[in-house]
Amino acid sequence: MMTLPPIRTLACRTRPSRWCVGLALLTSLYGSVQADTAGTPPSSTTVSVSLPAGPLMVQVNQVALERLGPKSAVVEYRGEMDQGSYRVTRLGRVVSSGPLRLLPAFDAWGNGRHYFELDFSSVRTAGRHRIEVQIGALKASSPYFEIQDRALFKVTAARLLDYFRKSRHLNNQDRRIRIFETERYVDVWGGWRDAGGDTGKYLSHLGYANHFNPQQASMAAWTLAYTAHTAAPLYRQAGLLQRAVSEAFWGADYLHRILDADGYFYTTVFDKWGDAKAERMVVGYEGEDGRYTKQYRSAYRAGAGMAIAALARASMLAKQTRGHGVFSADTYLTDAERAFAHLQEANLSYCADGKENIIDDYTALMAAVELHRATRRDSYLEQARLRAEQLMQRQAVDGSFMSDGGQRPYYHAVEAGLPVISLAHYLEVEPDSVRAHRARAAISSSLQHQLRLDQQVSNPYAYARQEFRLFRDGKLAEQTRAGFFIPHQNETGYWWQGESARLASLSVAAVLGGRHTEPLASGNFGTTERLAAFAQHQIDWTLGRNPYGISMLYGFGARNPPTVQESAGDMFVGGVSNGITGAADSDSGEGIAFAPGPDDSQWRWVEQWIPHSTWMLLAAVTLSRP
Repeated sequence: MMTLPPIRTLACRTRPSRWCVGLALLTSLYGSVQADTAGTPPSSTTVSVSLPAGPLMVQVNQVALERLGPKSAVVEYRGEMDQGSYRVTRLGRVVSSGPLRLLPAFDAWGNGRHYFELDFSSVRTAGRHRIEVQIGALKASSPYFEIQDRALFKVTAARLLDYFRKSRHLNNQDRRIRIFETERYVDVWGGWRDAGGDTGKYLSHLGYANHFNPQQASMAAWTLAYTAHTAAPLYRQAGLLQRAVSEAFWGADYLHRILDADGYFYTTVFDKWGDAKAERMVVGYEGEDGRYTKQYRSAYRAGAGMAIAALARASMLAKQTRGHGVFSADTYLTDAERAFAHLQEANLSYCADGKENIIDDYTALMAAVELHRATRRDSYLEQARLRAEQLMQRQAVDGSFMSDGGQRPYYHAVEAGLPVISLAHYLEVEPDSVRAHRARAAISSSLQHQLRLDQQVSNPYAYARQEFRLFRDGKLAEQTRAGFFIPHQNETGYWWQGESARLASLSVAAVLGGRHTEPLASGNFGTTERLAAFAQHQIDWTLGRNPYGISMLYGFGARNPPTVQESAGDMFVGGVSNGITGAADSDSGEGIAFAPGPDDSQWRWVEQWIPHSTWMLLAAVTLSRP
């Protein structure tokens, strides 16, 4: 892997255009995982990224593939021939070869291309590999990539942990800041800055839109505590355990500080994305212009559910390691129990629309499950059962989930896999066979629905599609649609950034869910070939097997997203960019785009954001465990 110096970047994920004037972007080509082609960034210039126009291209995961797992590449070709060949080489020697498989016609992302697939799952040699293809007289090669056991974790985990460490928020200003529309001052020091140049700290945002809350800092804290606790041997073997444990306690300490004496968590520490005229405070906000609101008390769906889960898991980690952060294992657990008790009474009052939805269900389910694990109290198991039942009642006959009472399909740009993941965790604590059977059936139905949805249209990259209803003029459209990317016309009014976290969450869901519903000890990742391939394909997209041939994981792969030379923040190795979206001018998210400009909109694609690296780390651990 190539070690790169930090490059300044401006984070504008929730920032209106007026705050992003004058960005200067760099394009940069970096070496492969082993730094075989170490490129030098050109001088600062404004760029837009277009689909490659070459006549023959090989798109593959440029970072790491599991030795015993599914492995495939997509070949894009402009021409008239319908057959070709490939070979996979290692150290100059051919380890696999064969014909390319022509895929069904696909023109959703532009005409004039033919797509082929080559499956090289039979390659089980560890080391550095490359693919060479030939169609007629045309020849092309892929970037180099690594094949090994526990590949994703071994190659990326150290740098993913670096990303969290470098994203720590250390400004002492946060030791005493005001709560909106009060004269109360509180200590909210620590935690992680949310993204690139955004020094705000969020358990969640978009609460005003009700159905889009992403789990942000609390999901990061839980992922670190959960993986350090349950996958300690994996971290230890890589020499990373103490780093993972330290980062987990850093997150738990921050959650303790933002838990108010009344029992609620502060949702956001915000200053309108660094606006010099805005007071940094504990406050809610909404919309593209960051209007301050009183909605700073977190509902389950606004990060509180996962914060409770993180604190409960941190208490278990502290007892296992006989260590802790600033605060103790008992403090973490007391915090989690107090916050859960408070939200059992107050959650509805913290929801923007006064109603719970599916996000409340799966995050509260995670909270109850983790509290049961930490305390072994039956009362928490009963609460988990209630939430699991409510979640499953939101499932339609075809296996899809509904966000509300049955009108709005559940779709999410960040954590689409969490309904299944929460049920998988619930299964690990549920002793009742009848209840467990129902949960397994719900998981299976959801996963099969996803596979069917992906196969309803030509889909050369096996991208996870989603169902949605457009939101216009204050109401949902009657028609349910399906597409590849998040629609631009949605309840947030402006938010439709790339989906790197969503894809990793679905990968985790397929593996965890598959191990419960279709376990296969000899299979890839412990489940069936179909689910394993689905899981791998979603990670592959983020790591370079996409039409742009760009690895969104900075510092890894042959090509990374364009970066910003002058800004208010940093772009770190181990950070994951938002990623690819539908065309910028498409209300329904049709077409395809990556960093097309203008500069003040490039955050949608280029920005590094904490949920992306969080979900990539969870995927790396999940896919590496038996």
